[in-house]
Amino acid sequence: MNLETLTQQTISLSKEVGQFLLDNLTKLSDDMIESKGRMDFVTEIDKASEKQLVKSLETILPEAGFIAEEGTSDRKGERYNWIIDPLDGTTNYIHGVIPFSISIALQDHDRLVMGVVLDPSQDECFYAWEEGGAFLNDSAIRVSQKEHLGQALVATGFPYTDFSLIDQYMGAMRDFMTKTHGLRRLGSAAIDLAYVACGRYDAFFEYHLKPWDVAAGTVIIREAGGTVCDFVGGQGFLSNENYVATNSLIHDPFMGIIKQHFQ
Repeated sequence: MNLETLTQQTISLSKEVGQFLLDNLTKLSDDMIESKGRMDFVTEIDKASEKQLVKSLETILPEAGFIAEEGTSDRKGERYNWIIDPLDGTTNYIHGVIPFSISIALQDHDRLVMGVVLDPSQDECFYAWEEGGAFLNDSAIRVSQKEHLGQALVATGFPYTDFSLIDQYMGAMRDFMTKTHGLRRLGSAAIDLAYVACGRYDAFFEYHLKPWDVAAGTVIIREAGGTVCDFVGGQGFLSNENYVATNSLIHDPFMGIIKQHFQ
């Protein structure tokens, strides 16, 4: 299997679905929105986008299974599995706010080997494959070269369904507010990770994230020279739902604050 070719095929089909999201952005009505829980929404657009992605991905890698947010397919592959979020930033989308994104990753056994994050509203496609580098549209990207935490711009996502760590989270936010250039919250974790990869952000942290939120961004950040881990510095983020990404240069002091508040 040629990962570069597979990546280009995935980009093409993601752009088709991205256009579908844009075409329907102003057509969303209240009766098209369902609640999966407090502040956790799914729309008919999410479901239709995922169905389209699954159908297209099945044609380019028939042996692969799926780990998909909306459960359109629960078929598991023996070796390969697609990890997909058809609309990351649904709350933004239903309010007509950008950004929102499509996130697609490929897992080979337990190894993430390819990732695509598309922001259709900005016509920006971030992508990477194992040992192939990371790209924004047709240009190679790298993480930032900030060496000190005080120079860093940090991204995060606010808790909206799981408030079990809210006190720890607020403490970490206080420290990052006072010890960095500032904090940002866009509303799409996949975009946040892509921005770390291309150097717009220097670090990111959040808890209660699912595999489809971070899988694609993980590949892109690693190929761009960044470091990803969970809150204890391990690699269990696909299962334990907490996640840190940095430009590598500020990783140790950044993790020092994370561990101070979340351990």
